[in-house]
Amino acid sequence: MICKAGHYEPIAREGYVFFVPIAVLSFVLWLFGCSWSSLGFLLISAGVAAFFRNPNRFPPEGDALVLSPADGKVVQIVEDAHSDNLPGVSLKRISIFMSVFNVHVNRWPLSGTVQRVQHFSGRFLDAREPDASKVNEHNSVVLQTQEGDIEVVQIAGLIARRIACWVSEGDRVQRGDRFGLIRFGSRLDVYLPPGFSFEVPIGARVRAGETIIAKKN
Repeated sequence: MICKAGHYEPIAREGYVFFVPIAVLSFVLWLFGCSWSSLGFLLISAGVAAFFRNPNRFPPEGDALVLSPADGKVVQIVEDAHSDNLPGVSLKRISIFMSVFNVHVNRWPLSGTVQRVQHFSGRFLDAREPDASKVNEHNSVVLQTQEGDIEVVQIAGLIARRIACWVSEGDRVQRGDRFGLIRFGSRLDVYLPPGFSFEVPIGARVRAGETIIAKKN
């Protein structure tokens, strides 16, 4: 199966369950002459739309360029990392923290075939903590690419407690396409095999599907 981004929606699908009822309630209140209450719920619906906004992005060309999977800030770079889902090899890891004000939709850093999707239950510590990737609830996707196997990990946090992943094992995916969402922010980790070098420093602001975070040496 080829997993494509699909038609464009200005609001991520998980946002409609909040946006539609609030917008309808605002309209009903307006019909009954409750102008101030209607305005209040209209502002809430606008806030929900902003939280779940789903902008188009335009990936740069270059197959060996690794794109950011999330909007946010680079909070960790580890040159000698290890993952239980990619055993037996020294990896490189970059961690990106998404605040509640960032776009929450996640995108593929590279093209490839989904080898494994695993959800792990856990705690809900601040996602900026170094151990959050191990103890927090998270979702791991192992992707087979032309540049080697990589792992993308969606990590829940203190506020963000709902992870959505829209792919299954065997799906073929394209770099820059949407693949999931972490409701109200949190953190994304990308594990890369040897032979890649990072192109952004700790503290850099990145955009999903557009910012080059690493490249093949």
